[in-house]
Amino acid sequence: MTAYLDFLRSKMKVAEATGFDVDDADINPDLAPHCRAIVKWALAGGRRAIFAAFGLHKTSIQLELMRLIGKRAAGRRLIVLPLGVRHEFFSEAKERFHGEFATDLHFIRRDDEVVDDDVTHVANYESVRDGKIDPSMFAASSLDEAAVLRGYGTKTYQTFLPLFQGQPFKFVATATPSPNRTKEIIHYAGFLEIMDTGQALTRFFQRNSEKANELTLYPHKEEEFWLWVNSWAVFLQSPADLGFSDDGYVLPPMEVNWHEVQTDHGAAGFDRDGQGLLINDPGASVVHAAREKRISMEARIAKMVDLIAEDPEEHRLLWHHLEDERRAIEAAVPGVRSIFGSQDLDTNEQNAVDFKEGRFRDLATKPEMSGAGCNFQKHCAWSIFAGIDAKFHDFIQAIHRIVRFGQSRACRIDIIYSEAERGTRRILEEKWAEHDRMMERMTEIIRKYGLGRLPLESVLQRSIGVDRRVETGEFFHITLNDCVDEAQRTAADSIGQIVTSIPFSNHYEYTASYNDFGHTDDNAHFWRQMDFLTPELFRILKPGRLACIHVKDRILFGNVTGSGLPTVSPFHAETIFHFIRHGFDYCGMITVDTDVVTENNGNYRLGYTEMLKDGSKMGVGSPEYVLLFHKPQTDRTKGYADERVTKSRDAYSLARWQLDAHAHWRSSGNRLLSREEWAAIPPRAVPKAFRTYSEATVYDHEEVVAIGEVLQAKDRLPTEYMALAPVSHSPWIWSDVVRMLTLNGSQSSRNVEKHICPLQFDIVDRLIDRYSNPGDVIYDPFGGLMTVPYRAILKGRIGMASELNEVSFADGLYYCREAEAKRQTPSMFDILEAPPIAPSILSPIISEPAD
Repeated sequence: MTAYLDFLRSKMKVAEATGFDVDDADINPDLAPHCRAIVKWALAGGRRAIFAAFGLHKTSIQLELMRLIGKRAAGRRLIVLPLGVRHEFFSEAKERFHGEFATDLHFIRRDDEVVDDDVTHVANYESVRDGKIDPSMFAASSLDEAAVLRGYGTKTYQTFLPLFQGQPFKFVATATPSPNRTKEIIHYAGFLEIMDTGQALTRFFQRNSEKANELTLYPHKEEEFWLWVNSWAVFLQSPADLGFSDDGYVLPPMEVNWHEVQTDHGAAGFDRDGQGLLINDPGASVVHAAREKRISMEARIAKMVDLIAEDPEEHRLLWHHLEDERRAIEAAVPGVRSIFGSQDLDTNEQNAVDFKEGRFRDLATKPEMSGAGCNFQKHCAWSIFAGIDAKFHDFIQAIHRIVRFGQSRACRIDIIYSEAERGTRRILEEKWAEHDRMMERMTEIIRKYGLGRLPLESVLQRSIGVDRRVETGEFFHITLNDCVDEAQRTAADSIGQIVTSIPFSNHYEYTASYNDFGHTDDNAHFWRQMDFLTPELFRILKPGRLACIHVKDRILFGNVTGSGLPTVSPFHAETIFHFIRHGFDYCGMITVDTDVVTENNGNYRLGYTEMLKDGSKMGVGSPEYVLLFHKPQTDRTKGYADERVTKSRDAYSLARWQLDAHAHWRSSGNRLLSREEWAAIPPRAVPKAFRTYSEATVYDHEEVVAIGEVLQAKDRLPTEYMALAPVSHSPWIWSDVVRMLTLNGSQSSRNVEKHICPLQFDIVDRLIDRYSNPGDVIYDPFGGLMTVPYRAILKGRIGMASELNEVSFADGLYYCREAEAKRQTPSMFDILEAPPIAPSILSPIISEPAD
């Protein structure tokens, strides 16, 4: 057990320190105290994230990191930053770095501009992303305004991840690491090589199995997640968060004014079927959003001009999204200068510098062009948004070009939108509130623990183990406990059958405990934990009996693997070889069909639109499998189990056996439906009707396609589930499993939490009937809602299981008692009463723990 505990303790992941220590005297004294503290912490870590609020001097922190690395370690240094921001770094270097602490900067656009002198190289993201600069030439790098990494599937992220792989020193800096989506924080961890992004997703975030990409932080993992983040990132809203004075670091008051203008609904246009639209709906599509911006542009620009007239001499940032809007602003606002994408870079930067220094009054620009890195608070305290969209990151960055530390005046933010964009406004406000909540959460962590060592040992200690609880009945024995420990307590050769759905590697986590098998890094890590359980399952199973293991393959997404398309991890094959390695005979597998349409709604892997673009990237639906493993019988000269599973001819007829073995069911008497009659059937009734049709006829692929096309033409082919699912006539493929027949149905009726992966009754019942005797003990090490013991009780067996989740255990106990009550209630036809099974029947099976 000691080895198993050591394995569990090793699960706690923290960011390793790969840097070096630096004396306080070696750090530039012109840096603010909180900056000096962050520099020291980041250098010790080697690969760290600096998420500091607007105006907390991330620029000087990065410059000092590169300077000190140049003094201590060999190799070139590189700071990567957005277009139009380099002037901020050169100004900061000139202002704060003097004498022995001076730092030289060298701007580069290509590899041939790299120098070997003791300088810090500065480059734009575009130069690196487009392959003009090779990051492998540098030993240290820092990404300024690193929020460009937040989008996992973006070109920048996918390009930067391998380019910077293995760099000894890596840093990211931004004020908005994840303005409204917590899960995006882990993308920085992936870049910094703290933890693989896919691993972090499965460790901390729960999936919505019915909707792709919808991930939310596990409630029971929230504390651990933020402690883990704080081991490699500093979230700072004020120097006071680290115990320093906040003098000069109080954000200015901000007045936000929303201005709604009317739109012309008569210009709403048409939908894709040519039907006229009654109202403008910018949320319907990108095309509709662009159309609405064009329709309302004149009214929005007129409103902007009215606002400017309230104080004509004030300096203003005029934010917009379209080039047509820029041109309209230039025509309506005298003296305005603009920054735009096709503009010469030097002109772009000069306009930004001149506006920063107050040399002209109005600057028109887009949030994606000037929303990051530019500090305009010296002469400007007024921003006007000529329009809105749902990109909150760009929106909040644009606001904080003036609402930042160092701003001496109250800030005014005017936001203009059309009445058709009320939904977009609501989205922005919701994201803003979520952003504020996240920052408050991290402020709590940093104020509590600072930049010192986190109390990870106490977190780990609270997360391992569970207070064992045993509940028994006449026909069941279930335990709240780790399954490895519980299996070790179970007598050898005592279990008649094992029926279980093992965790699908790290696809789901079911508890806050490190005992949870889902709390693993990857498949290899999962199987290392199974190496503690599977030998115990082999030991406790009766010789010659079966372990029936339910599994499903894992879908791997291209933006995680780098393959560019979804691939499949053959988890069922890994399961086969794992159990063989631990002594089991492999006897085959049963395939359980799943609904490919429902599956695609959960992962977007088999999208019809993508199929039309390129069918070569398409796989097929992923079924489930029941793998049959046999513990070798004592007498290997014969194939019989030590204690055989027998059936009487009266109870199990030859006819039933033939149907069960062949599973080829026929019916007669009704004629086949015409295609027109198929189209007349209500959509919800089509799946059941098609099952009957498939069972009664020889399968004709082209005819089924034709039926589907008729349904599609009548708009009766559903997209949320599969209407024309083929029926299998093969005994090794079960296509008639009722997917909804699980204990989650009872959970829903009781208004309690559903299980993530409930096991269907059909699967459990057939396995118990086929491979066990009445009175056998049926065991499930991963009990969940106790489906296996529940069905075992009703099938005249003894149910036994372990479970780690307290809520699931309590619900499962309810169902076991319910099944036992049903089994013990005699019917009016029970003339002969069978003698009850003594409560002590399990006594020889379960042992008390040793000291």
